[in-house]
Amino acid sequence: MNELNSMQLEVPVSIVDYLAELDDFIAREIKPLEEVDDNIRFFDHRREASRTQWDNQGLPADDWLALLVEAARRADAAGHFRYVLPKAYGGKDGTNLEMAIIREHLNAKGIGLHNDASAEFAVVANAQLLTGQLIIEFGTEEQKKTLLEPLLNGSKFMAMGITEFAHGSDATHMETVAVREGDEWVINGEKSWNSAVYIADHDMIFARISGKAGDAKGITAFLVPIKPELPKGFVIEEFLWTFNMPTDHARVSLKNVRVPHSSIVGKEGEGLQIAMRFFNENRIRQAAASLGAAQYCINESVKYAKQRAPFGKPLATNQAIQFPLVELQTEGEMVRALLYKTASLMDKYGAASQPDKVSMLNFRANRLCCQAADRAMQVHGGMGYSRHHQFEHIYRHHRRYRITEGTEEIQMRRVAGHMFGFMK
Repeated sequence: MNELNSMQLEVPVSIVDYLAELDDFIAREIKPLEEVDDNIRFFDHRREASRTQWDNQGLPADDWLALLVEAARRADAAGHFRYVLPKAYGGKDGTNLEMAIIREHLNAKGIGLHNDASAEFAVVANAQLLTGQLIIEFGTEEQKKTLLEPLLNGSKFMAMGITEFAHGSDATHMETVAVREGDEWVINGEKSWNSAVYIADHDMIFARISGKAGDAKGITAFLVPIKPELPKGFVIEEFLWTFNMPTDHARVSLKNVRVPHSSIVGKEGEGLQIAMRFFNENRIRQAAASLGAAQYCINESVKYAKQRAPFGKPLATNQAIQFPLVELQTEGEMVRALLYKTASLMDKYGAASQPDKVSMLNFRANRLCCQAADRAMQVHGGMGYSRHHQFEHIYRHHRRYRITEGTEEIQMRRVAGHMFGFMK
């Protein structure tokens, strides 16, 4: 990201000061950890091989996970990790605007232990705390008492089982069902892309308890304990290998899995609200991350074009190099303006108040990142195609964002629904 200043939609001075504090922490605590004991192997040209257990279902390597846990511990001890949470839970009451700026800033620094989008890890947590935020907002007092602090400090993990193989982004067409028998619920169905199951202590399974396919009501969220062992009838069928490895995306099946009534999160039949709460804020933060990563690719390309001088003159003097980067920078500035505006409106009117703008941001920013990474490869030539630069890694990860959390087409459909009055 270019320098933040007061001309950019009146970005608060406090967040500019905080970014400087954050950069200092990264330089003192995180960079040295990244470089000790050859930990740099997780970020240089060896990154994918070092992170992946190729002979164990493609799962993340234990030493890779341990490094992320240690970085999170240091960030939490320094008061950064829980930034977005309320002060009562150790956070700083982080706003959507502040989180957008932070996500952009961290990603614009490139991949590293301070921020690794592929692992959805950052020293200012996003995805790592979203499950904790859901328990804060929707959990019972007992669930908060037993689960919340372990989720927030990283000693426990929670997976979320929403997506189903046959229906993808259409979460309301849910074939996983739950039937009440006394004080228990019996769950039957299947979930795909059930990420983090391999380390999770609980899996939040969304199942239909009433209504018909397509109804927003009738879906309920259940906390299914899966440690110290999987419950009877709960099977991890496979881990889905992906464009960007390692993988933790599981396909699971549930056959007569029993959970107590107390396992329900939120209100019966209104679980879709929990899922949408998760999606809306995650979508705008994904957009901010993609914008930051795009800016990294643009900045690196401009720097290289000034240095590289084939045929006796710098690449930067060629309009064929300049103009594509100019278009990307222009697109980035427009996305940034909409990002800050939308985040500010969400802070003013509520996290769910700008669904059309969040969708606009999501598909435009994610697409921009892929275009910027592709252009960076082209500008850098053969080395750009190699794994000695970060561009292929950025492309492979952010290409995912054009599908997950709702595909580009789903996002455009949501925007069209607001434009043409189809959305209630």
